[in-house]
Amino acid sequence: MIADTADSGEDESLAEAFWGVASRLRRQTREALAPWDITPSQSRALGVLARHGEVRPGTLAEHLRIAPRSATEVIDDLQARGLVERRSDPADRRATLVVLTAEGERVSTAIRAARRAEADRFFGHLDDADRAELARILRRLRA
Repeated sequence: MIADTADSGEDESLAEAFWGVASRLRRQTREALAPWDITPSQSRALGVLARHGEVRPGTLAEHLRIAPRSATEVIDDLQARGLVERRSDPADRRATLVVLTAEGERVSTAIRAARRAEADRFFGHLDDADRAELARILRRLRA
Protein backbone atom coordinates (compact mmCIF):
# COMPACT_ATOMS: atom_id res chain seq x y z
CA MET A 1 0.00 0.00 0.00
CA ILE A 2 1.26 3.47 -0.83
CA ALA A 3 1.86 5.68 2.16
CA ASP A 4 0.17 9.04 2.33
CA THR A 5 3.00 11.53 1.88
CA ALA A 6 1.43 13.92 4.40
CA ASP A 7 1.49 11.19 7.04
CA SER A 8 4.81 9.54 6.17
CA GLY A 9 6.92 12.58 5.45
CA GLU A 10 8.22 10.90 2.30
CA ASP A 11 8.77 12.99 -0.80
CA GLU A 12 6.85 10.82 -3.27
CA SER A 13 5.85 12.45 -6.54
CA LEU A 14 2.40 12.17 -8.01
CA ALA A 15 3.81 10.06 -10.84
CA GLU A 16 5.52 7.69 -8.39
CA ALA A 17 2.29 7.28 -6.43
CA PHE A 18 0.34 6.65 -9.64
CA TRP A 19 2.80 4.02 -10.92
CA GLY A 20 2.83 2.37 -7.51
CA VAL A 21 -0.96 2.03 -7.60
CA ALA A 22 -0.85 0.83 -11.23
CA SER A 23 1.73 -1.80 -10.31
CA ARG A 24 -0.37 -3.02 -7.42
CA LEU A 25 -3.44 -3.23 -9.66
CA ARG A 26 -1.49 -5.24 -12.28
CA ARG A 27 -0.27 -7.64 -9.60
CA GLN A 28 -3.76 -8.09 -8.18
CA THR A 29 -5.15 -8.60 -11.70
CA ARG A 30 -2.63 -11.39 -12.37
CA GLU A 31 -3.58 -13.00 -9.06
CA ALA A 32 -7.31 -12.68 -9.83
CA LEU A 33 -6.77 -14.38 -13.22
CA ALA A 34 -4.69 -17.24 -11.79
CA PRO A 35 -7.62 -19.69 -11.38
CA TRP A 36 -8.17 -19.61 -15.14
CA ASP A 37 -4.49 -19.65 -16.13
CA ILE A 38 -5.16 -16.74 -18.44
CA THR A 39 -3.09 -13.68 -19.25
CA PRO A 40 -4.34 -10.10 -18.86
CA SER A 41 -4.31 -9.73 -22.68
CA GLN A 42 -6.41 -12.85 -23.08
CA SER A 43 -8.79 -11.63 -20.39
CA ARG A 44 -9.14 -8.27 -22.12
CA ALA A 45 -9.85 -10.03 -25.43
CA LEU A 46 -12.58 -12.12 -23.80
CA GLY A 47 -14.06 -8.90 -22.39
CA VAL A 48 -14.08 -7.21 -25.80
CA LEU A 49 -15.80 -10.22 -27.35
CA ALA A 50 -18.33 -10.39 -24.51
CA ARG A 51 -19.19 -6.72 -25.03
CA HIS A 52 -19.09 -6.55 -28.84
CA GLY A 53 -19.95 -10.08 -29.97
CA GLU A 54 -18.21 -11.43 -33.03
CA VAL A 55 -15.52 -9.17 -34.46
CA ARG A 56 -12.78 -9.38 -37.05
CA PRO A 57 -9.27 -9.94 -35.69
CA GLY A 58 -8.21 -6.45 -36.80
CA THR A 59 -11.11 -4.91 -34.90
CA LEU A 60 -10.15 -6.90 -31.82
CA ALA A 61 -6.58 -5.59 -32.16
CA GLU A 62 -7.89 -2.02 -32.31
CA HIS A 63 -9.99 -2.50 -29.17
CA LEU A 64 -6.99 -4.02 -27.37
CA ARG A 65 -4.63 -1.38 -28.78
CA ILE A 66 -2.17 -4.02 -29.93
CA ALA A 67 -0.66 -4.98 -33.28
CA PRO A 68 -2.77 -7.30 -35.47
CA ARG A 69 -0.04 -9.96 -35.23
CA SER A 70 -0.26 -9.86 -31.44
CA ALA A 71 -4.05 -10.15 -31.63
CA THR A 72 -3.61 -13.25 -33.81
CA GLU A 73 -1.44 -14.82 -31.10
CA VAL A 74 -4.04 -14.02 -28.43
CA ILE A 75 -6.80 -15.49 -30.60
CA ASP A 76 -4.72 -18.60 -31.32
CA ASP A 77 -4.13 -19.16 -27.60
CA LEU A 78 -7.80 -18.66 -26.73
CA GLN A 79 -8.89 -20.92 -29.58
CA ALA A 80 -6.50 -23.67 -28.43
CA ARG A 81 -8.19 -23.51 -25.02
CA GLY A 82 -11.67 -23.71 -26.56
CA LEU A 83 -12.66 -20.20 -25.46
CA VAL A 84 -13.10 -18.65 -28.93
CA GLU A 85 -13.65 -19.86 -32.44
CA ARG A 86 -13.07 -18.39 -35.86
CA ARG A 87 -15.92 -18.22 -38.36
CA SER A 88 -16.24 -17.01 -41.91
CA ASP A 89 -17.73 -13.56 -42.19
CA PRO A 90 -21.03 -13.99 -44.08
CA ALA A 91 -20.65 -10.45 -45.45
CA ASP A 92 -17.16 -11.18 -46.83
CA ARG A 93 -16.16 -14.83 -47.15
CA ARG A 94 -12.49 -13.81 -47.35
CA ALA A 95 -12.70 -12.36 -43.83
CA THR A 96 -12.78 -14.13 -40.49
CA LEU A 97 -14.78 -13.35 -37.39
CA VAL A 98 -13.81 -14.28 -33.83
CA VAL A 99 -16.58 -15.26 -31.41
CA LEU A 100 -16.75 -16.60 -27.86
CA THR A 101 -17.64 -20.25 -27.41
CA ALA A 102 -20.04 -21.26 -24.63
CA GLU A 103 -17.00 -22.03 -22.45
CA GLY A 104 -15.52 -18.64 -23.38
CA GLU A 105 -18.73 -16.94 -22.26
CA ARG A 106 -18.66 -18.86 -18.97
CA VAL A 107 -15.00 -17.99 -18.31
CA SER A 108 -15.52 -14.36 -19.34
CA THR A 109 -18.46 -14.02 -16.92
CA ALA A 110 -16.47 -15.61 -14.08
CA ILE A 111 -13.46 -13.38 -14.72
CA ARG A 112 -15.65 -10.28 -14.79
CA ALA A 113 -17.16 -11.23 -11.43
CA ALA A 114 -13.71 -11.93 -9.92
CA ARG A 115 -12.29 -8.65 -11.20
CA ARG A 116 -15.33 -6.72 -9.93
CA ALA A 117 -14.88 -8.28 -6.48
CA GLU A 118 -11.16 -7.48 -6.55
CA ALA A 119 -11.88 -3.86 -7.53
CA ASP A 120 -14.42 -3.57 -4.72
CA ARG A 121 -11.75 -4.76 -2.26
CA PHE A 122 -9.08 -2.50 -3.76
CA PHE A 123 -11.19 0.67 -3.76
CA GLY A 124 -13.28 -0.35 -0.75
CA HIS A 125 -11.47 1.93 1.69
CA LEU A 126 -12.51 5.00 -0.33
CA ASP A 127 -15.81 6.64 0.49
CA ASP A 128 -18.34 7.36 -2.27
CA ALA A 129 -17.14 10.94 -2.77
CA ASP A 130 -13.49 9.84 -3.13
CA ARG A 131 -14.46 7.10 -5.60
CA ALA A 132 -16.46 9.57 -7.69
CA GLU A 133 -13.60 12.10 -7.67
CA LEU A 134 -11.01 9.45 -8.57
CA ALA A 135 -13.22 8.18 -11.42
CA ARG A 136 -13.65 11.75 -12.70
CA ILE A 137 -9.89 12.41 -12.61
CA LEU A 138 -9.00 9.11 -14.29
CA ARG A 139 -11.53 9.64 -17.08
CA ARG A 140 -10.12 13.12 -17.67
CA LEU A 141 -6.55 11.79 -17.83
CA ARG A 142 -7.59 8.99 -20.20
CA ALA A 143 -9.34 11.43 -22.60
